[in-house]
Formats: sequence, C-alpha cells, structure tokens
Amino acid sequence: LPGEVNGASVSSYLSVNGDTGVIHAVRSFDYEQFRSFKVQVMARDNGSPPLSSNVTVSVFISDVNDNYPQILYPAPEGSSFMTELVPKAAHGGSLVSKVIAVDADSGQNAWLSYHIVKATDPGLFSIDLYSGEIRTQRDISKSDSMKQNLIVAVKDNGQPSLSATCSMYLLISDNLAEVPELKDISYEENNSKLTSYLIIALVSVSTFFLTFIIIILGVRFCHRRKPRLLFDGAVAVPGPYFPPNYADIDTTGTLRSTSNYDAYLTTGSRTSDFKFVSSYNDCTLLADQTLKKSPTEFAVVFGDCDDSLEV
Repeated sequence: LPGEVNGASVSSYLSVNGDTGVIHAVRSFDYEQFRSFKVQVMARDNGSPPLSSNVTVSVFISDVNDNYPQILYPAPEGSSFMTELVPKAAHGGSLVSKVIAVDADSGQNAWLSYHIVKATDPGLFSIDLYSGEIRTQRDISKSDSMKQNLIVAVKDNGQPSLSATCSMYLLISDNLAEVPELKDISYEENNSKLTSYLIIALVSVSTFFLTFIIIILGVRFCHRRKPRLLFDGAVAVPGPYFPPNYADIDTTGTLRSTSNYDAYLTTGSRTSDFKFVSSYNDCTLLADQTLKKSPTEFAVVFGDCDDSLEV
C-alpha cells in the first residue's frame, strides 16, 4: 500500500509480486541511514465481491563492514604536517601522543584496534591496542635519534577487516630552538618532485630564450648580407644623391657643356629609360612655349640665337 520510508515513497524501496507475494528490494539499503522500517501489504482475492486483508511487514537492515576507519589525528599527509615533542628526560611509560580514529559502521564492525607497522626505533615506543595512546617503552637516552617516525595502522573488526594508516612524527627535544635544522620528513618525495618540475621549467625557459636569440641574430645576419645595388655589376650606386630607384650616368661626350643633359636610369633592371630634367642650352625652347609663341616671336628668338653664335 502507498506509504513513505525515510521521506521517500515505499515503492522506491520494495516491490511485491502480485501472484506469489514475494517481496523484493528495489535498491540497496544503508544501515547507517536507517536500520528498520514498516510497510503495509494488502492481500486481495478475485471473488465477487473481492475480499482483502492487510498485514504490516517489518523490515530490519543488517550492518555490513563497508566503511574504512577515518583517522582524525594526526591529520592525513598532504593537508598538514604535525610533529610531537618528546622531552629528553621522558621515562618509560610516559604518554607521548595519541592516534584518534572513528568508523562509520556500527556494532562490532566499528571496533578499532591500533598497531605500529614501522618505527625508526622499534623498541622505543608502543601503542595501546584499543585507545591508540603512544607511550615510551623505556627511558630516552642520548644515543636515540632526534627524529622518530612511526607508521600506525588502524583496523576495524569487520569481516573482512578494513584498515587505514597514518604517520606520526616525534622529535626528541625540549625546545625547537635546539634543533639546528628541522626538515620535513614526510615531504622528501614531494620535494624531489618539486625540484624536478623546477629543473624542467628552467630548461624550457632557457631553451626558449636561446632559440629567440638565435632567431634575432640570424635575421640581423641576413639583413647585413643583402646584395648591394650595383650598376653594370661594377659601380655601387650612392643613394642619397639621386631620386628614388634611379642611378646617374656620367655625361661625357662630344656635346658642348651648354648642351649637356641629366639622365637617370632605373636600378631595378638592365633596361633603362632616359628622363630629361632640364636643358642647359639657352636656345632650346620648351615644349609649352613652342605651342604658345607666334611666328614673329619665333623670328626674334632665332635672331637672338644667331647673334650669340657669331659672337
């Protein structure tokens, strides 16, 4: 019959076979969420009129060991680094630290036990099987290493048993000022990885810089070796004295100095064009004047030229 279980419809948890009455679980249950619930089931015949009766079915959920122990202290590696100070004058049986862990399971599956898996000095420290307290087994001596590392395993009582491990770092000293150099024991591997990354980054930056310098030098070298502009393959053309893209031809010949001309040749090819800029002959007429002067004016002009020739 319609109902709710833990705020959800009962049909999302259970189903009933209409012919056999077998009840099936629609999904898996979690003992840590709810441990039992009840549903109403109705049985009805096919008579006319049909008759029915109801029954209450109680469902109890059993616990399974599906949660690992969670260590609260010391903090997991990677989030923080904690070191416990152990006095140099500590005697045997002195409380040094404690491992704190919980388990989300219930009953005997949540019973936890603590074990030292590895230690710098196996005979120096011990841990209580059920409380997780770490104590010294003997007096601290001067020959003991200043840095002590304990790896502790926490196991539950389920079948099969699940476990978690943590590292406990102990420093035998009365004051941190007495330690010349306190190094992080747990991060040696991480520091090596960081060093590798720094080396790779430095090599990459250096390679990029050298490549950039080589490209710049190559471009400058190519610009310096660019062929100079030559005329007839012999004489270099001085650029500042002539119009752009033109080269000068020395005007030596049989013409008189008053009839000399300026000629410019293009430097882009072997073929050149003459460009007459001005005439040095006083008797030379400009093209625009020949179109505008009358015959009388021509006579005067040529007459002046004859006089100048006779002189």
